[in-house]
Amino acid sequence: MTSSTRQHRIGSGFGAHSTAAEVVAGIDLTGRTALVTGGYSGLGLETTRALAAAGARVIVPARRPDQAREALRGIGGTEVAALDLSDLESVRACTDRLLDSGRTLDLVITNAGVMAAPETRVGPGLEYQFATNHLGHFALVNRLRPALSPHGARVVALSSSGHFLTGIRWHDLDFRTGYDRWLAYGQAKTANALFALHLDRLGAASGLRAYAVHPGSILTPLQRHIPREEWAGRGWVTETGAPRPGFKTPEQGAATTVWAATAPVLDGYGGAYCQDCDLAESVPDTAEDMLVGGVKSWARDPEAAARLWSLSADLTGVDAFA
Repeated sequence: MTSSTRQHRIGSGFGAHSTAAEVVAGIDLTGRTALVTGGYSGLGLETTRALAAAGARVIVPARRPDQAREALRGIGGTEVAALDLSDLESVRACTDRLLDSGRTLDLVITNAGVMAAPETRVGPGLEYQFATNHLGHFALVNRLRPALSPHGARVVALSSSGHFLTGIRWHDLDFRTGYDRWLAYGQAKTANALFALHLDRLGAASGLRAYAVHPGSILTPLQRHIPREEWAGRGWVTETGAPRPGFKTPEQGAATTVWAATAPVLDGYGGAYCQDCDLAESVPDTAEDMLVGGVKSWARDPEAAARLWSLSADLTGVDAFA
């Protein structure tokens, strides 16, 4: 079963080469507060820069706060909060501090993540990429629900075409029968899309909308766990080390995130999966070209999304919508 939300391009006026600054031009975010996890590096930094330039106050939770403050130097209207998404106690402490401040959040962008990391276990033996990319953000957003604006808050979850690799591995969520770093990444990215789909279903009646985003193919610090020699083998770079045609700059990569966070036209498309500053096209489950992208059925399945939500609530001990 797939979501009833339309998954076809709607003609946004922007495209794959649009930048975050272009997308937010003319949008006034004065008086609004955004939270961008990992908003001090790669796509997250460009997202923070664009939102701050439009007038938003931007909170940047970071695993390395000192590095984040240095990266954000010169970008007005930003502040850093300590957060390790792989540690649910750190998530609780971070959200408690934010809730105690009494501030209202208009935008939450779950941007931080890890890709193709070596096999690592956290908490009660949870696979690291699923725990960081999905469960940490699941707990963060649920704990922050009291702070989300009742006047139209948006949550934007960064997925990727990595979801092409696999749906949720219900039979072996934590790779107990053999670890594959790319399948683990793919599962986490599918989880990000399903999280947005079900969050929108739960929150729409109270004005909370959620969207999933594939930012495109971009070379950023996200690839830190992947040896440089593998980049060429995967077709990411040319013989000279330059990005292959079809790859985006970080400024272009952040554009769809910023568009999903601010575009008024998206009010009627809650839960959608977005790409190239538009809704993505559905593609067959057999599709292999991640550079072209699109969204597969297992990342748009409302039954899988509801099942994942329930499982995530059990694993994190938090469900603001129960």
